[in-house]
Amino acid sequence: MDYVPHTPEDQRQMTEIIGIKTVDELFADIPERYKLKGLLDLPPGRSEQEVATLMKGISSRNAVPPITLMGAGAYNHYIPAVVGHVISRSEFYTAYTPYQAEISQGILQAIYEYQTMIAKATGMQVANASMYDGASAMAEAAVLAAKTLSREKIVIVRSVHPEYRQVVGTYAWANGYEVVEIPYGKSGQLDRDALSNAVDDRTAAVLIQTPNFFGVVEDIAAIEPMVHAKGALLVSAFTEATSLGILKPAGEMGADFVVGEGQGFGNPMNYGGPYLGIFASTDKFLRKIPGRLAGATVDKEGKRGFVLTLQTREQHIRRERATSNICSNEALCALAAAVYLVSLGKNLKKLAELNIRKAHYLKSRLSELAGWEAVFTAPVYNEFVIHCPDPKMANRKLEAAGIIGAYDLEKDYPELGNSLLFCATEMLTRDDIDRVVSLVA
Repeated sequence: MDYVPHTPEDQRQMTEIIGIKTVDELFADIPERYKLKGLLDLPPGRSEQEVATLMKGISSRNAVPPITLMGAGAYNHYIPAVVGHVISRSEFYTAYTPYQAEISQGILQAIYEYQTMIAKATGMQVANASMYDGASAMAEAAVLAAKTLSREKIVIVRSVHPEYRQVVGTYAWANGYEVVEIPYGKSGQLDRDALSNAVDDRTAAVLIQTPNFFGVVEDIAAIEPMVHAKGALLVSAFTEATSLGILKPAGEMGADFVVGEGQGFGNPMNYGGPYLGIFASTDKFLRKIPGRLAGATVDKEGKRGFVLTLQTREQHIRRERATSNICSNEALCALAAAVYLVSLGKNLKKLAELNIRKAHYLKSRLSELAGWEAVFTAPVYNEFVIHCPDPKMANRKLEAAGIIGAYDLEKDYPELGNSLLFCATEMLTRDDIDRVVSLVA
């Protein structure tokens, strides 16, 4: 249909009703330096053939090293060919919400199966049909907890991914909540004394990550009583999805929400996205979790069918009752995760074991070098922090050899200067690891 603009009279009436003089006042929170002052300086239009040639030339400059040692929220895993084959089928190749159940049975069933597998992997009773990414999933859980308990304080551990903490801070600021950060201890796990002091009757939720940003596995069973004793809710997050294949599910240890990043389940790193937010909870929050839930039912002839059972976003229900304004979903990424999990089956545990063995071998070899020493003592999954004489020089040597180096922690954690966060997945061979060690020695 044609676009019908607002007339000057329409604009006058609207600005008068909401109490502003000009439309520009609606954008007052945006700093002036970010506002567009004139038309964009765009080049003339080009034909399809010219654009294809241009983009091919640009993409040829992409350097994709065969070896990467960096995790920090994005993980290099092998993706079975069946994943790409299934998600490329025309009936699946969209991330759009399947509103019309009568013509969307395939994708609705795929979402239903995805929810089932995620619920089982996290030890929870219900999982939604995916979210934007792990960071927004954690933030949504924090806000949901605060609204549910009518409390305004959110406690988060410093060992949670730095970007996740930033997103939580933005959500909290927008809703008027207080965020209190507690430190990690010498082991790499959270400081329990600090947690005990921080959690009080005002606390809505405690947000932890396991494995945390340092790859360290947190002891959720020991944390859970401290949180629930004050009536707060426990949100357990992860960034490395494959760890669910071997670690005891957080849901089985008392977490109220399990959230995280599903990129490791069949989604390529892809320069940072699109990724897959995982959100699971106990059935106590069934009608409050953000996004949507696909459910199984039967039609009037008794045949099994699938529908969107619950949708709590503002587009579908009264805004004041909505728990979130999250709109588009990540159905295509969730489908990739579902196909990946089905293709691996029980071998997901073996994959996780491979990640642990590779990481520990790399860690032990690096620790043999003069001046290289592991920073934390607690158990790790496939990432670990190691102190070294010159992190920048080490990464330069690796880069010169065509290898993506480790994550330099100094920017996000000044107290961990001269420390690198290494990651080893099943994609590294023993020869790869030995070569890395020889390069930085």
